Amino acid sequence: MTRYPRVLIVLHWLMALLILAAWFTGEGGRSVRENPPLLHFLLGLAVLTLVLPRLVLRLALGAPAPTATSPLLRRAAGLGHGVLYAFMIGLPLTGWYAASRMGVPVNVFGYTLPSLTAAVQGSPGLIAELHETGGTLILILAGLHAAIAVWHQVVLRDGTLRRMSLSAG
Repeated sequence: MTRYPRVLIVLHWLMALLILAAWFTGEGGRSVRENPPLLHFLLGLAVLTLVLPRLVLRLALGAPAPTATSPLLRRAAGLGHGVLYAFMIGLPLTGWYAASRMGVPVNVFGYTLPSLTAAVQGSPGLIAELHETGGTLILILAGLHAAIAVWHQVVLRDGTLRRMSLSAG
């Protein structure tokens, strides 16, 4: 196998766009209670909804062999991917928890998700702060992920970007 299966390529790029859009539509502070960012909620939940099928498909369909020849680089790549997956699961869950702490209902297509915790009057707490910080960190990590892929393609010339491209070349 020299390329990722098409369904994994589509999920990869779709989730990248969803994460970027979620970051741009996120809001912090007290305004969230009065004017909840419903699009942000929907985008985050879309990421959470897609991550499990993506992981299952990745295990079922496999992936091309790593291009890195060094065991240390292969381990670093695996760790980097694992951290990105942890953020794709953790960020939506911490956002849902933070919304619950603020007493903000999370509505998806007319269905209100259950609160994960009781609402509080004051600050929503550490989890909400971690959610905000994590949103920025996932963008930094995704940027590093992209930069490393470009480095592989341009400097090492190992075809890394072609493996995750929808084009047949």
